Amino acid sequence: MALQIWLNGKLVDREQATVSVYDHGLLYGDGVFEGLRVYNGRVFEAQAHMKRLFNSAKAIRLTIPYSGTELLEAMEKTVAANGFEECYIRLVITRGVGCLGLNPFKCATPGVIIIADSIELYPPELYAKGLSVITATVVRTHANSLSPRVKSLNYLNNILAKIEAIDAGASEAILLNHEGNVAEGSGDNIFVVQDGQVLTPTTTDGVLEGITRATIMRLCQQLDIPCKERSIQRHDLYIADECFLTGSGAEVIAVTKIDGREIGDGKPGPITGKLLQTFHRHVRGH
Repeated sequence: MALQIWLNGKLVDREQATVSVYDHGLLYGDGVFEGLRVYNGRVFEAQAHMKRLFNSAKAIRLTIPYSGTELLEAMEKTVAANGFEECYIRLVITRGVGCLGLNPFKCATPGVIIIADSIELYPPELYAKGLSVITATVVRTHANSLSPRVKSLNYLNNILAKIEAIDAGASEAILLNHEGNVAEGSGDNIFVVQDGQVLTPTTTDGVLEGITRATIMRLCQQLDIPCKERSIQRHDLYIADECFLTGSGAEVIAVTKIDGREIGDGKPGPITGKLLQTFHRHVRGH
């Protein structure tokens, strides 16, 4: 059976799930999205994702034509239609069909797309041995240009950093902000461990307020692992005892090499391992 996509209120086969060439999501990257995970048939942290989605939409003055409850029901319907117990969901809100001009208020109705599918950002062996990453020369978009807290359809800043990583033979790129502080990965939040303390950049450093990031911070509290937000420099990456990335797609994955430098002993560290195990138990309700 063809994959079923929820498109503007109804399920259609993947091949028929198309948008207009005049959709401003395509023409200008005008829209917002969320990436969510389903574990044991349940959408993980659905309310947190809905809050971020609606905040992102509000920030760019985009009115979503459905309530959070209606979107959750549509996601559950899409997951069920494709027979998934565990999967990844991409929920996309475009500005909608308009004209060949920037004015978003000429777009009559926003488009809504829900894709439920499997995802594998990194191969399983990298979860065992850790990632090699680089720091990108591409600078994180300034918050006064477009706030990184808006999960918009315009990911060119992230994509350019990802291209740098691919060219360097690395799995991921870490973006720095205009002040040289660490922001985040091209598609993940970043944490470092120093002297038993878990640290992650602040929202003012140019990070998306990741749902998995927030979950890991709560799990640290439950495990009595000191964890706090603070500005981090590239120097802190190089001298870290451990480093790991988090995201809905990546979940939790260790970083063992940055810019060719081994982190810690070059293997995933004990705190990273403990958080990874606890996260997997948590998301499946154990």
